[in-house]
Order: sequence, then C-alpha cells, then structure tokens
Amino acid sequence: MHIELPGSKTPSAPSSKAGSHGEPSASPSTTGPAVLWSRGDSSDGVRELQARLRQVDWLFDGPTGTYDDLTENAVKGFQGKRGLPKTGRTDTVTWQRLLKMTHEPGTWELYLMGGQPAGPADPRCLTGRVLCIDKTTRTLRWMIDGQTVSTMSVRFGATGTPTREGVFDVYWKSRHHWSTLYDSPMPYAMFFSGGQAVHYSYDFAARGYAGGSHGCVNVRDEAAISDLYGQVRNGDKVVVYR
Repeated sequence: MHIELPGSKTPSAPSSKAGSHGEPSASPSTTGPAVLWSRGDSSDGVRELQARLRQVDWLFDGPTGTYDDLTENAVKGFQGKRGLPKTGRTDTVTWQRLLKMTHEPGTWELYLMGGQPAGPADPRCLTGRVLCIDKTTRTLRWMIDGQTVSTMSVRFGATGTPTREGVFDVYWKSRHHWSTLYDSPMPYAMFFSGGQAVHYSYDFAARGYAGGSHGCVNVRDEAAISDLYGQVRNGDKVVVYR
C-alpha cells in the first residue's frame, strides 16, 4: 500500500487523518505539513512505514502495523538526523524524505521479520488449554479447546541458546522471578522446560527483535502477559513448533 504525495510515484493520499481502521491518509494542518500517521494509528500504511524505517536502521522491531512508542521514537530519530522537527509524527515531509531513501518493501519485509499474523495452529494446540507458540510467525496464542483467546508477539533464544521445540507442560509459575544464572529479571515467568519459560522481557520491549533470549520465550507486551499469567495454570500444555 502506498500514498502518492507531490513528487512521489506512489498513489495519492486522501485528505483525512489516518484512523485505526482502513487506509491512512493525510490530515489538513494550518501550522505545518499534513500528518499521515501518529502514535495509536493502525494500518497497512503504518506497516510500510515501519518496514522502511527498518531499511535505514531506525527501527529494529516489527513491522507490526501499529504506531507504538518504538515507531514514534524511530521517527523522531530519523527527523532529527535530517534537521526536521522531532515530532515523532509522520508528516508529508518526513514521508517524502523516507521514500527517497528506501525501496518498496516486499512481503518478507512487511510480514516475516516479526509482528506478522499468526499462521494455522499446530494440531497439537486444538484440544485443552494450550500456550501455542509458533517460531515461524513469532507468535504466542493462548488457546482453549481450539479457540484463540489472545495472541501476542514473541521472540526466542539466540543461536547458541535455542528455545526447545516440542510439547511440554507449565510446571511452575513465578510472578517476580529473577534469574540467578543470568542475573536478570524474568517477570510473569511460566516455566515449561528446565530453565526455559514464557516471560515478559524488558529488553524485548526496548530493542525488539534486535536481541534474543537465552532460550526463553520473550513477550514484549506487559499488559498482555499480565493477563495471560492470571489465566494460565500449572499443568497447562505448551506447544513450541515451527
């Protein structure tokens, strides 16, 4: 999806501000360039913005399609480097500058670098209470009797410390866990295989997919994993697959 602005080869942007539904478009402004997207917007246009910001190394997360704090900070950095007002909002001037520096993102860049939609659930996830964890789409789905209750983005172990694949059970929950091995916090930890657990990661929230874990399944959305932690019980199944 593209938006053509003056001098651009992409389709023309409509005249109303982007919303959380449908296609994003520019809003009129009496004080400066029209704003195309800003924090809180969700659309395919935001996903393309994020993919292009990745190309110039200002964003290492997603694309997710949601204009979050990481996207806002990336836009501020991009703007500041080029002498533009550091608003964190993507206006027509910022977008034009970014278009000139980047190429049209393909499907891989838009969806397969993380933040993409969940694929079909593994058959082992379709019965009972299951943390269904897909390494290919980097998603965790909380499922009950084949129905998806919630979905969240996750990341996995680095090359030397891969997240184990297979079928496991949650055997221990630890709300304020601290790893003595790595001297790091593991809040909302739900252990399923030795020292490997699903847990919230401050590093994932800050750096996105630029980092990796020591084998655990990292969640970046604290509100989502807080809610999940309250629902999951010891003995619930965990399926990790690709």
